[in-house]
Amino acid sequence: MKTCVSISILTVLLLGIIPHSARATDTELTKADTTQLDGQHDFDFAVGTWKTRVRRLLNPLSGSNDWVEGTGTVSTRKVWGGRAQLEELTMDTGDTHLKGLAMRLYNPKTHQWRLHWANAKKGVLSDPPAFGAFKNGRGEFYDEEVINGKNVLVREIFSDITPNSHHFEQAFSEDQGKTWEPNIIVDLTRTAVDPAADSLTANDRNHDFDFNYGHWKVHVSRLDGQLIGSTKWLEYDGLSEVTPIWNGRASLIEVQADGPAGHLEGLGLRLYDPEAHQWNLNWASSRDGMIGIPPTVGTFKDGRGEFFDQELLDGRDIFVRNTYTDITADGARFEQAFSADAGKNWEKNWVITFARQK
Repeated sequence: MKTCVSISILTVLLLGIIPHSARATDTELTKADTTQLDGQHDFDFAVGTWKTRVRRLLNPLSGSNDWVEGTGTVSTRKVWGGRAQLEELTMDTGDTHLKGLAMRLYNPKTHQWRLHWANAKKGVLSDPPAFGAFKNGRGEFYDEEVINGKNVLVREIFSDITPNSHHFEQAFSEDQGKTWEPNIIVDLTRTAVDPAADSLTANDRNHDFDFNYGHWKVHVSRLDGQLIGSTKWLEYDGLSEVTPIWNGRASLIEVQADGPAGHLEGLGLRLYDPEAHQWNLNWASSRDGMIGIPPTVGTFKDGRGEFFDQELLDGRDIFVRNTYTDITADGARFEQAFSADAGKNWEKNWVITFARQK
């Protein structure tokens, strides 16, 4: 659960609606590898609503044997046609209250899952994600992080899986996996088959992206090649659905479209950072189940949203700009542009227009 550094860092992917930079070209999907798709269903057991019993080690990697106990809730739903899952959780242990979010993405090429986490207090993408797979009903996932100034291996295990219960454990290792110290232990018991219903009940939520909730027809125009002088545009038509998460503190967008050049499919999560008063937007393509890093970051002003980041495109540094404009109750426009001269000139390469389905 990425609870590194006093357990509060459950950090997940923040995704935005459009693939950017070198990732923009990655959203051109080729035919998926269908020879071994069984791994896609590994986490199906987790779908639904759960109550949790939690044990948390105070001050991990300090020799401490002081644990606190608590309870919580988890709601997990399938997204992206089952190739990903979104989990919303709350956890109360001692004097610590945690509201977090997890995104699990499956890579059909490597047959691995990547697990990302986020804390509602910060709304920032976790990097690196944990990665791994299931074998004989047990899922093991690993990553390396810096904790208290030291490089530490992090292990997450899902085990003891039944239709109505399962077990989660997180552990740290300072000796490259020779020994492990558990620091989070969670037992989950099912309370409902279905995930909790979407809601917009959070009083402290930001309303900037409220215009985008619902079902949409989308038209996508994509420049065939970026910053090479191309004037050829590829056209796609499709559908998009935008749903609230964290009771409206964030939103999830799913997009799929088809055109003469092929099929596009992507998943986005927009997370709001209440400390910085900014949105963090990232994108994942179903081609490889990977989330683009860094996010585009920005705000809305006078009905216009602008989001920026710096990335590599074919080995050179560029700036990326995403904008949302022409916002009405029944429509909106998104544009992505690249700049190779520090923002003096911008080349538009993606345009998406939204028309609400009636």
